[in-house]
Amino acid sequence: MVSARPKVLHALAGKALLQHVLDSVSSLQPHTTVVVLGHGAAAVKTAFPHASLHWILQEPQRGTGHALQQALPLLPRDGTVLVLYGDVPLLQPYTLHALCLQAQGGAIGLLVQELSNPKGYGRILRNPAGEVVGIREERDASPHERTITEINTGIMALPANRLEHWLSGLSCENAQGEYYLTDVIALAVQEGVPVRTCAPGHAWEALGVNDKRQLAQLERIFQEETADRLLESGVTLADPRRLDVRGTLQCGRDVQIDIGCVFEGNVVLEEGVRIGPYCLLRDCRIGAGSVVQAFSFLEGAEVGQDCQIGPYARLRPGTVTAQQVHVGNFVEIKNSTLGEGTKANHLSYVGDSSVGARVNVGAGTITCNYDGANKHRTIIEDDVFIGSDTQLVAPVTVGRGATIGAGSTIVSPVPPEQLTLSRSKQVTVARWKRPAKKP
Repeated sequence: MVSARPKVLHALAGKALLQHVLDSVSSLQPHTTVVVLGHGAAAVKTAFPHASLHWILQEPQRGTGHALQQALPLLPRDGTVLVLYGDVPLLQPYTLHALCLQAQGGAIGLLVQELSNPKGYGRILRNPAGEVVGIREERDASPHERTITEINTGIMALPANRLEHWLSGLSCENAQGEYYLTDVIALAVQEGVPVRTCAPGHAWEALGVNDKRQLAQLERIFQEETADRLLESGVTLADPRRLDVRGTLQCGRDVQIDIGCVFEGNVVLEEGVRIGPYCLLRDCRIGAGSVVQAFSFLEGAEVGQDCQIGPYARLRPGTVTAQQVHVGNFVEIKNSTLGEGTKANHLSYVGDSSVGARVNVGAGTITCNYDGANKHRTIIEDDVFIGSDTQLVAPVTVGRGATIGAGSTIVSPVPPEQLTLSRSKQVTVARWKRPAKKP
């Protein structure tokens, strides 16, 4: 990966590769989940502080069979042991469920796949009756065996009560000098244990990640599949190839999403929402009929119905708007509530504020909510009109229906239904001449 970060911590669709695997297997409600660690073990454990996992360090690292040997003391003595890989992130729960069904009755379930170019993979060996008799790693395969296109994905379901016996019979006499888990198949066949195979529901499910190029390929596969599901549910995508969902995206009817949009965390777009091009939404809910215009960044915000946001707007965590609110270009809102019909259309900052209904926030208005040590709250009641280039120095309250003249710095409470302003007297200096450059 040409990186200091362990491979399984690299992100696909905003989530670590290992997390994808754990999420898929959690749908099976496993009795025990064991993660066998090698390179970067400390960093991997730190990245999953709250997960109910058992961690095992494989040291030295002597192959997949050796890895399973390390986990053996933590595994149950009956049931099915499902073996997965932390760098194969796209396996779907239904495929894992089908594989476990193959292992019922003490059999081995093996996930296999047909590839037009099987280079690098172990080949499935079958007898004339079509029964699996073994797996040959490519480095150990004969020229004839290398022509086989059915490959081993490495994913298998094994009977727990036979594992210790089989693992003790593994040998490292091979090109890699490792204990191959795949050699268990031949041992099982010798003992008359059936090996049943199934294929993944999609060809891309068993693809692994070994470098940044493969990671990028899987990212596109994930996003294309996500876009396809959205299209099937009725979402209008301007270009399905230019969409990135890095979390969950729930959409109501008649939602429209333009190109280049990124959705992170948990995002909900209610009925009739339109998202303009090149927007980023993180952990947001957008109310029905609202429009988010181009190049807007919304994080931890809850937007009401029929609102107009952007272009070039930023809503930071804690922003909550009522319906029919307008937040225009180069306006930033943080930890504030905006009442119904309120407008802040140009070049303003509203932070740590409670803003009422039908308030007009003039261009260049800012709430000065931080004194260098503590945050203070600004309260703006209903029907207030704030002139352009006004500074509201918190803590301060602006009464209902008040008007603040442009260019004012407000440091004291503003009474309701009155005009308040603070500005220096305009002066014209007669006979003043602008300085000129010296020759």
